[in-house]
Amino acid sequence: MKELKEAIQKAISIQKRNNITFLTGAGISSASGIPTYRGADGIWIKGTKHYKPESFGTFEHFSKNADEVWQYTFFRKKMFANANPNEAHYKLVDIEKKLQDRFHLITQNIDNLHQRSGLDTVYEIHGNLREMRCSVECSKDIYEIPKSIPLKAIDEDLTHDEKKLLVCPKCGEDTRPNILWFDEFYNERNFKLHTTLKIAKNSGLLIVLGSSGATNLPNRLVEQTIKYGGYVIDVNLEDNSFTDNFKDKKRFYSYRGTILDFLNILEEEISLI
Repeated sequence: MKELKEAIQKAISIQKRNNITFLTGAGISSASGIPTYRGADGIWIKGTKHYKPESFGTFEHFSKNADEVWQYTFFRKKMFANANPNEAHYKLVDIEKKLQDRFHLITQNIDNLHQRSGLDTVYEIHGNLREMRCSVECSKDIYEIPKSIPLKAIDEDLTHDEKKLLVCPKCGEDTRPNILWFDEFYNERNFKLHTTLKIAKNSGLLIVLGSSGATNLPNRLVEQTIKYGGYVIDVNLEDNSFTDNFKDKKRFYSYRGTILDFLNILEEEISLI
């Protein structure tokens, strides 16, 4: 613990790269009752059909089963709407107020809980379930998912009239949720690729909260921070891909415990600035 506190103190004292950036994953929302994706309580099950995340969460699957994916999307939206931000979400709001423009938060989550907790600075690198866009990319326009479509139970299908609200107003093709699927690539327009890499480059401290590091960009963000002289602290209950990839780096630290416990420690150290 002493070594970790010293690392935090060194990191937050760096003046040339003084951003303190948080990278959040599904682990921060588990205390709100939202299951993680790959765990035993994972949410990648619909009705009586069972899918691996790598098959269900793909554009290829959507292109063949658009109605099914949209129905599942409204089921997930209902799950998220029934959840509330937890103490860790609100602790980040307190920290943002202390750090002000030094604070950045990058999230892989699409549950909107950071925004609902009151955070101002949130970069969504996997998109969100508030928006949709044309599935054939007839334009770069982003549309709000119609609020008139009611949220769904797991076995409740969309009606014909509801499906008509989910077509592109420009070309008439299906729209799709504005999220990143497993067979797609990060870009700047929808997923803030270059923006977040620049933030990581200028971060004296990058703190990973509840992400397993199973996707590409989060690992690049950690790599970018270390490459340009910043510190990284991985806050998780157990070792993960970040551990495998960066455990030998001098400025990479692991904290094995709850996110809230770590944030309480961090807030104390920030108060000493």
